[in-house]
Amino acid sequence: MTDVSRQNPKAHRPTEIQTHRVLADEEFLPFRENTFDLVLSSLTLHWTNDLPGALRQIHQVLKPDGVFVGAMVGAETLFELRCSLQLAEMEREGGFSPHVSPYTTVTDLGNLLGQAGFSMLTVDIDEVQVYYPGIMEVMTDLQGMAESSCAWNRKSLLHRDSILAAAAVYQEMYGSNTGTVPASFHILYMIGWKPHESQAKPAKRGSATVSFGDLSKINQPSNKDPS
Repeated sequence: MTDVSRQNPKAHRPTEIQTHRVLADEEFLPFRENTFDLVLSSLTLHWTNDLPGALRQIHQVLKPDGVFVGAMVGAETLFELRCSLQLAEMEREGGFSPHVSPYTTVTDLGNLLGQAGFSMLTVDIDEVQVYYPGIMEVMTDLQGMAESSCAWNRKSLLHRDSILAAAAVYQEMYGSNTGTVPASFHILYMIGWKPHESQAKPAKRGSATVSFGDLSKINQPSNKDPS
């Protein structure tokens, strides 16, 4: 188990499964090539500065026919908060600064996995909506999860007028009938295998013996006389 924080590995609860805890950055994995049968990553890859490089390193430490299973935050996460803050700052200050971290789209993720060398890819997306009393509760919860914006060029502070305007925009554009506001989290799930000669491969182009046009004839009644 790896973690970039010194505190998290120490807080790990013991289980029946023997584990070794390593303090390491996902962008600089301290493992040899062809070491692991399985690599798991849960909601951390969106914090990497070099996602293509991190995926290449994961591919590198896997054994042939090893599998990578991961989950990360997707591009549409917190779009309500992002839009509300941008509109409020544009109206009150004449411009806006990024206050929500940039995330990866599902299409880009599939392309990056392929470029890293993974085969038999599966990428899926799930949306989770959490409802809050207002925008301040959303931002407080994000701080508690250590998921505040990581944008380097962001403004460190929000003006009071901009926050109040953003709260009004959030409620007006996305508020529910109960007076709460949603915060959407789009989670991207991925599975990729390191190639091996034993894996299934697509047939060569033009090698098919059955045409898709013949599929419609399968359930058609026979015209032959049963007598």
